[in-house]
Amino acid sequence: MAFDKEKIINLCNELCKNTMMEALEIEFIDAGEDFLTARMPVNSRVHQPMGLLHGGASVALAESVGSAASIMFINPEKQEVRGIEISANHVRSKREGIVFGTARILHKGRSIHLWEIKITDVNDKLISICKLTTMVLPKRHND
Repeated sequence: MAFDKEKIINLCNELCKNTMMEALEIEFIDAGEDFLTARMPVNSRVHQPMGLLHGGASVALAESVGSAASIMFINPEKQEVRGIEISANHVRSKREGIVFGTARILHKGRSIHLWEIKITDVNDKLISICKLTTMVLPKRHND
């Protein structure tokens, strides 16, 4: 099956409706055969008390992008993805603007995917770096 960038981006954005990703204003904007990118505005909605980007919001962006990226490698009619472990290192603070989360595949197994997610600003400065492990499961039907 040929890679369809627009189909992937549209599917990911559609899945965000009525979720935390929508509340954080996460929007998927780019995709390739081995990566997926989303952006998130940095404003008071994602600040910690000191007025800086909350590490939890960065992790939410990272897990959202990495989990969505795993969808590119499965059959969504028969399989689903769960994040099972995430770690993050926050290396730079951000008060306002936009951050981008780009997930790149490190390992693509049948049941486990390992992702590196870099969160950067508009100047491509590293804000956080995360590692996410996702598990591929048979789809459970809610009958």
